[in-house]
Amino acid sequence: MYSQQESPARDGMRDALRVGDAARRTRIVTVRDIELFTELTGDRNPLHHDPQLARRSRFGGIVVQGGITSGLLNAVVAEDLPGPGSVFLHVDWAFRAPVRPGDVITAEVVVTSIRADKPVTTLSTTIANQDGVVVLDGTAVVWRDPAVANG
Repeated sequence: MYSQQESPARDGMRDALRVGDAARRTRIVTVRDIELFTELTGDRNPLHHDPQLARRSRFGGIVVQGGITSGLLNAVVAEDLPGPGSVFLHVDWAFRAPVRPGDVITAEVVVTSIRADKPVTTLSTTIANQDGVVVLDGTAVVWRDPAVANG
């Protein structure tokens, strides 16, 4: 389940990006997400699937794959800011805390710099859970294809 919050309307290049622009998306993480991600990637790490083993781990229970967590940033970037036609050129993310089934995570991106010579934007990236605990943070460099951005 996704919800959008505070996402600027970006239709083509009509609204130019500005430093400080921000967008967010929120999602409730489910056991089904883990199953689908496992099916897609083959990641069968027992920390994601074996409750008894995961309980004995440093995490104290099942944790979702990092790709599920960071994937919410893909949605924000591709759909909201900078928007359609955007692809990651580089990411530097640190996973700070585990995400568990049932957690509500909110991904936020903020424009920190914009190249004048090409459609490349640097973003600060953060994902926090329902308790405000930052579970992932870092930066991303994004390129937005002008042919897609301009429709």
